[in-house]
Amino acid sequence: MASRQREVKAGVIGYGPAFGMGKHHLTAMRDHAGFKPWAVCDLSEERLAAARQEFPGIETYTDAREMLRKSAVELVAVILPHNAHAEAVVRCLNAGRHVVVEKPMACTVEECDRMIAAARRHKRMLSVYHNRHWDANILTILKHLPKIGRPFRWESFTGGFRQPRAWWRSDKATSGGTIFDWGAHFTEWMFQVMPYEIETISGFGIKEVWDTCTNEDEVEAIVRFKGGAIASHTESFVAATGKPMIRICGTRGAITADHRAVTVHTIEKDGTNLAATVPLEAAGHAAYYANIRDHLLDGKKLIIPPELGRRVIQVLDYASRSAATGKVMKAKYA
Repeated sequence: MASRQREVKAGVIGYGPAFGMGKHHLTAMRDHAGFKPWAVCDLSEERLAAARQEFPGIETYTDAREMLRKSAVELVAVILPHNAHAEAVVRCLNAGRHVVVEKPMACTVEECDRMIAAARRHKRMLSVYHNRHWDANILTILKHLPKIGRPFRWESFTGGFRQPRAWWRSDKATSGGTIFDWGAHFTEWMFQVMPYEIETISGFGIKEVWDTCTNEDEVEAIVRFKGGAIASHTESFVAATGKPMIRICGTRGAITADHRAVTVHTIEKDGTNLAATVPLEAAGHAAYYANIRDHLLDGKKLIIPPELGRRVIQVLDYASRSAATGKVMKAKYA
């Protein structure tokens, strides 16, 4: 266990320009946890130059193996295309480093299993960067959830009718598929609202419109829980009309929500359905790396353990397999 007085040396693999996530992680590690930005690995010399400008004195590498061999970095954030996560994470763990991997954790349950096994074998921390665990909308939903009784149905949706952007996130072999994008966020939120054991996972999808990419046009995941609750998430590029981003039904009411508003529907004693849009809670994203710090330095429990990341991937992976085969998938991890 590290000493609370010692500074943790932090680095990233993948400093690419997409969303500025390399800079985001190092900044959050420094500002929210007090870690020391120490090393960056990227194939692009242009991106490494940007890292040196944004974090003066930082070590830069074009080969992750060289970084792990030469650098004193202790905690590595892996920020790569989805299908590259497992190999990079296992390499870091085998080299004795702690790892934060971007969400989604991987493309398959089997890849998640390999990563978790390596973390256990080497007694190193592994966590998935589900920072939206602390978004304002889900924190508000959780605050008001007791008002609607036992949640028995979760429905979420994102999408529209538009041609997917031509990049790696539209390539199924690289991204995992359409539902692996926002599906990682919505599924993690769904598990916060419905912490029940999973029985089966089904998926439905189409591929009829956009031939410029290999991702599906639309995929819907359906999760059946023990006790009768059910959850679904749909991600679509062929939805010409929308529906509520989040709809939760409970035994005494319901909640609808999007990124900007949460409305609580309760049933009064006289049968009246009362709808109230409630104030949003403040987002709490700083809690992610603060928890990583507390885990590494004080042994506190991880809020986002790798098993949660794997549970999310199980839904996305099995729904995609079900959509392709027409078969219902029995959960490996309830």
